[in-house]
Amino acid sequence: MRFTLRPRSGCLVLCLSVSLLTLLLQSLWVPPEMTREEPAGAGRSPEEQGHHGNSVRRLALRLEALSSQVQRLARERDTPQPAKEELTNLLQSLRQDQEGLVRSVERELQRMAQKLESLGHQPHTPRPQDDHRPQTGLREVCEVPKDPVYPHCAEKVEFLQAHWDSDLCYAFYGVDGTTCSILTYLSEREDFCPPHPGRNHSAPPWHQQPRTHKEKAEVQTTLRPLYEVFGGIQGPAGRFIRSRVERLSTCWIKAGHRIRENTTKTTSQQKRVLLYPGVLSGGVGQRFGAMVDQGGPLGELVQWADLSASLFILGHNLTFTTSQNHLHSVIGAAPGKGSCPIQMPLPFDLIYTDYHGLAHLQGAMGLAFQHYQCRFRILDSFGTEPAFNLGTYARSHGYNTLWGSWRLQPLQYMTMFPHTPDNSFLGFVSEEVMVEQEEREEEVEPGPYRKDNTAVVYGKQDYMWQGKERYLELISQELETHGTVYQPPGHSAQLPSNIINHGLLTQDQFLQLLRRTKVFVGLGFPYEGPAPLEAIALGCVFLQPRFQPPRSSENSDFYKGKPTTRQVSSQHPYAEEFIGKPYVWTVDMTNTTDVQETVRAILRTEVKPFTPREFTSEGMLERVHAYITHQDFCSVSFPTWPPESALRIHLGPLGQSCVSVCRRASLVCEPALFHHLNDPAAFTRLGLSCSSMDQEVDNHLFPAYSPWGRRCGLQRERLLFSCAGSDPVHRRLCPCRAHRAGQVALCPDCL
Repeated sequence: MRFTLRPRSGCLVLCLSVSLLTLLLQSLWVPPEMTREEPAGAGRSPEEQGHHGNSVRRLALRLEALSSQVQRLARERDTPQPAKEELTNLLQSLRQDQEGLVRSVERELQRMAQKLESLGHQPHTPRPQDDHRPQTGLREVCEVPKDPVYPHCAEKVEFLQAHWDSDLCYAFYGVDGTTCSILTYLSEREDFCPPHPGRNHSAPPWHQQPRTHKEKAEVQTTLRPLYEVFGGIQGPAGRFIRSRVERLSTCWIKAGHRIRENTTKTTSQQKRVLLYPGVLSGGVGQRFGAMVDQGGPLGELVQWADLSASLFILGHNLTFTTSQNHLHSVIGAAPGKGSCPIQMPLPFDLIYTDYHGLAHLQGAMGLAFQHYQCRFRILDSFGTEPAFNLGTYARSHGYNTLWGSWRLQPLQYMTMFPHTPDNSFLGFVSEEVMVEQEEREEEVEPGPYRKDNTAVVYGKQDYMWQGKERYLELISQELETHGTVYQPPGHSAQLPSNIINHGLLTQDQFLQLLRRTKVFVGLGFPYEGPAPLEAIALGCVFLQPRFQPPRSSENSDFYKGKPTTRQVSSQHPYAEEFIGKPYVWTVDMTNTTDVQETVRAILRTEVKPFTPREFTSEGMLERVHAYITHQDFCSVSFPTWPPESALRIHLGPLGQSCVSVCRRASLVCEPALFHHLNDPAAFTRLGLSCSSMDQEVDNHLFPAYSPWGRRCGLQRERLLFSCAGSDPVHRRLCPCRAHRAGQVALCPDCL
């Protein structure tokens, strides 16, 4: 008779099995007579003593590991569950390891039976020569193979012989310190050694492909199921993400309808997507969440909320977690410290995370991290340039940073603004413009857009105001000036006396204030946040400081250590370069005349609400849909999107990056097209005559031309193709392209 167990029933049966097995071992392991009468080491060789003495510890570790995994599955009864398919794979893996455990127990019991039998036929006092007699029995003998196909096998065996008990995961996978168990693990789980004789061999379980996911991605007409996905997010950060999605739900649904009308030609496959903002996990997450209610940064939370809504509206299957334990569960991590690979194929097509989450994944996936890293997408507000991406190159060329060196494709990093074309521009949605557009659509005859003669200062913590008194005084002479600065209970913010401070406002209250405001005033910090675009979307003019010299990692503590060489010329470079006057005015904050004349010019100017298409809900859906459909970082082939027809080759002058070269031509640098230029024929097309063609030196500026000696350089490391970077001796070959109106991430033929 056959019984079919549900996943939860299977967990309970495994728990009972492990418990009974433990009791059996406790009662049978060391006979009382042996404890009382046999001297330590009687009848054993030194090797046998060591092995037998460690048997209890080895099996205990394996039982503990298996029990830990089963109990974790049982505990998650009331938390968001992995998909049925994932749990089935996990239980199959557990059954495989249980079989290995049973074999180990059988071997140990056979050794014990043999020992007990021999004890009955030998005197209690061993003879000296007995210590050297050959040992008999069922003990398996394994030799480390010498196979050129597996050159690292011996060193891996040596490492595990010394360190197998440093991480519980090795015992979980059947390692008990013997050479045989280590070879089995290294051939079946890590693929460092050849197949073990007598055992079925296939690719490691985490290498195997899961069953094909055939569902189609259908545009959704409600966001209610997404709120359930958010169910496990706790604290102020979680409340912010959910409330933002709920507040904008109508706008997302309307944008989804428009996207469906425009993309009916192709139906994309539904992706299984994990979203894991590591910055919200553990102690770091608690500290970050506490700042939400004290005027802390909200830009990252805005992105996570809008990304979640975009993916869900586009019809993809989402899992959202901020718990490391839940992360380990859904990816099938083995118990322990993360030295071993995951137990099953990764059940997600895409994982969106951040730098913190990337470290958590590396610490949980073992070798599987490298195998699956092409599926990762990293939310990275300020960008990661290719020169920082390769550890050896970064260290040898002075691009050291705590955040780089992950060897990802640079386009896997996703930024808040399109300031680093080597990365993918993810962005966010300016919620105010959508609300405002809805209201204007309801008006039969919209009247003039009225504004009070007021200014609101951008800066929710009083330290941001320090040293700006004269600048604010000049503005206050022309405009009634308001602040929204956080005030701790029982304290008042340290602000100039002529500032009307409202304290920290809710989002709705802040919107109402901006609707009446003429000027949104930047203080120079925070850098590159979402608030200026939201103010412009409500019809405010954004006044911001110019930085001279520009801020960078060389002169700014904020940018120091970030994996970028960008020169930031103002508080909000995107607003300055992509929007500009009359919506954005940039001034020298220390120049009294410049500030006064600029404020008066703003008062004479009337502007209407404005938002670039790329910061509307429809624009973001369009962009995210294009990325999911066309970006494939797991292929070994060169990218085919954007198409080669989009390429516009430009030869830059000495000392200019491709970012600057393309921008001066009203184009954008496209790193996915670099491989079309990495060929001697590209130099010929540009009329360059090369006396030499260098392909041996790593240089993130290549392909490039040096007029001194007419030397040409080709790029040999595709991860170093870089729009950023320049030097005085090279003219760079730049892959530029046009872009859609208001959508810099997409070329005209990219959809």
